[in-house]
Amino acid sequence: MKQRLKNKRLRNVAIIAHVDHGKTTLVDAMFRQSGLFREGQEIEDRIMDNMELERERGITIAAKNCSVTWRDVKINIIDTPGHADFGGEVERALSMADGALLLVDASEGPLPQTRFVLKKTFEAGLKVIVVINKIDRHDARPQEVLNEIYDLFIDLDATDEQIEFPLLYAIGREGIVQTRLEQKGENLQLLFETILDQIPAPEYDPELTFQMLVSDLGYSDYLGRLAIGKVMNGRAKNNDSLVCIGEKNRQVPLKVSKLQTYEGMKLKATEYADPGDIIVLAGVSDVKIGDTICTLGSTKALKRISVEEPTVSMRFTINTSPFSGREGKFVRSSKIGERLFKETLRNVAIQVEQEGETFLVKGRGEFQMAILIETMRREGFEFSIGRAEVIYKKKNGILLEPVEHLFVDCDEASLGIVTEKLSMRKGKIINMVNKGSSRVRLEFSIPARSLIGYREDFLTDTRGMGIMNAYLDGYEEYRGDFPCRFTGSIVADRQGISVAYALFNLEPRGQLFIGPGTPVYEGMVIGEHNRQNDINVNACKEKKLSNMRASGRDENIILTPYRLMTLERAIHFIREDEMVEVTPKSLRIRKTLLSAQQRYLNRTALKKAAL
Repeated sequence: MKQRLKNKRLRNVAIIAHVDHGKTTLVDAMFRQSGLFREGQEIEDRIMDNMELERERGITIAAKNCSVTWRDVKINIIDTPGHADFGGEVERALSMADGALLLVDASEGPLPQTRFVLKKTFEAGLKVIVVINKIDRHDARPQEVLNEIYDLFIDLDATDEQIEFPLLYAIGREGIVQTRLEQKGENLQLLFETILDQIPAPEYDPELTFQMLVSDLGYSDYLGRLAIGKVMNGRAKNNDSLVCIGEKNRQVPLKVSKLQTYEGMKLKATEYADPGDIIVLAGVSDVKIGDTICTLGSTKALKRISVEEPTVSMRFTINTSPFSGREGKFVRSSKIGERLFKETLRNVAIQVEQEGETFLVKGRGEFQMAILIETMRREGFEFSIGRAEVIYKKKNGILLEPVEHLFVDCDEASLGIVTEKLSMRKGKIINMVNKGSSRVRLEFSIPARSLIGYREDFLTDTRGMGIMNAYLDGYEEYRGDFPCRFTGSIVADRQGISVAYALFNLEPRGQLFIGPGTPVYEGMVIGEHNRQNDINVNACKEKKLSNMRASGRDENIILTPYRLMTLERAIHFIREDEMVEVTPKSLRIRKTLLSAQQRYLNRTALKKAAL
């Protein structure tokens, strides 16, 4: 058996957790205490969340690399997303790590994404350090949370060695770590020492030449496409002649134009790459995530990165409304397709299929789709999107659908309405825990399609106090149909500018989405009808004027505040025959068939076909 060596000057660690359990805040504290910043230097909170959308929403969307140095050992840190829809980023990031820090909130305990990331960590065979964070919360229950973590490890079939995990307690915001609850910590020194002692140094075979697995892609205006990944074996130097091995063993020769490594959050040029280090390699024109870059003449591909299959699809198409081309910079289908296929290069969890001028985009969830749509919108794209639909499978002639394991945390007063609505959506209650604190924790097995559009109802029913999380639990037999929306749409019947007088008279019909002075067109959805059917209305109707004088002044029209439709609300609201028109400045809901006459003929034809 060949002897494998270790690069003891390196550690590669991924920080994994459920959303909002304090990963990025802990990385901030690690930066400060490792000497990365000079004393007194002003720095922003959550430095690693450098995307505009990340800072707005307060979540991590893309996995990112950075490094700190402790006792002359370089620690490469990979900050991963905590939301289930971005699970592909976690799977990609774990391919660069040799160990993981699992953060768990001292109050909330292990949640669905905690299970998902831990399962992937075990599959990768990585060493885990458990950190129970936020122990300073007034509702912290660290001892109970620790028992829940042990239950989770056992439930995921952890080995005896994995269950004997190192345990730390932390207050990430203050940069404090301690081994016991009663012992007050002072800094993060204990965390750094535990990483050096417990996370294994990267191993490599000294007899093998350079091999690197591409785990991420970047782009530079000066250097072109960048390949980011971990050096598995050997060394590489500037101007080396290498080869990129793609899918189906396709080989593309390349020459290294520049080598860079991570120093803090920045990239630093280097002459050579050590085995085990995470590097950024320039000079690659045609590369994909999962490819192997190795020495020319010694072409042996590494195992490709594999991610779980997508469960949700959404159709992207050109904007065909009367207002198309007014606000967007990129409106043609070729530009939209080019941008979507470019996204598949960086995001391994997204797949794109072209059907004429329509693109079927497949991903992990509607939130992942919403982030992609919002990103494209800010880049100047104008397009239309359809309703999110789950991806079905067939096995032995039986239709299967993705099923989620749903966790609901709400107050006792909301228990009845939440259970009733989830039961109507084919949800089955699995477990209920009432800890006597007026809060109830419920677990459901529910079809993934049932959760599309439900979040808005859930927040309304729980008065904004409910918490809902889920993870994919596999595929089961189709559970049957159910109504997804009990209301219809208020649809404009002509093009023009909305008038306060017309909107005032439409208010008894339902909730409006627009105010006076808004441009509308035939087929545009301007509100939610109280009843199940759609109605066509004239939103541009003005008050009839005459030369007769009134004895008193006209009534002053005061409109009820309308519901502003955000992107997520619009995606949740639309039905199968509706679309969302997305432009850099506006969001509009519209019917797929704009003409009222065409919609009537289509309905009649469907009724005749059903007979």
